[in-house]
Amino acid sequence: MIRTETSWVLFIAGLMFASALVIGVWKWQQSISSPDGTAHRYVNVAHSAGLMYSFATAAIIAPLVQFSGWPTAVNIGAASAIIGMFVVTITNYVRLGFQAGTDNQMRDSRSSLRGVREALIIGELGGTVVLLAGFASAQL
Repeated sequence: MIRTETSWVLFIAGLMFASALVIGVWKWQQSISSPDGTAHRYVNVAHSAGLMYSFATAAIIAPLVQFSGWPTAVNIGAASAIIGMFVVTITNYVRLGFQAGTDNQMRDSRSSLRGVREALIIGELGGTVVLLAGFASAQL
């Protein structure tokens, strides 16, 4: 039987995948209307990141949640941290694609983004370590 939290993770992975497909349409529209046949760098990045993060969520996060030995609340918290950071990252790439103001966010970043980058590291890596530990405790 599939755990409720696993169902939610898979549902969100599906939403992320559908969003990546929509971004792919945007990428295609930019490519066909561009003189050089390419979309803006961050439209490409948003599309690729959306696809990769949706697959990571479905193929890695969901099974770790499903087979974790942790209580539901811990699994939901860890998965939410990871997925939340994925969504923040994709959303930022979409924003940069709409603004079309840079081709390198790190080169042109503000120092105020340091905290955001640290939160991404803690959320993604921390949530993954928690789920891996829950998986290991129950399955190994």
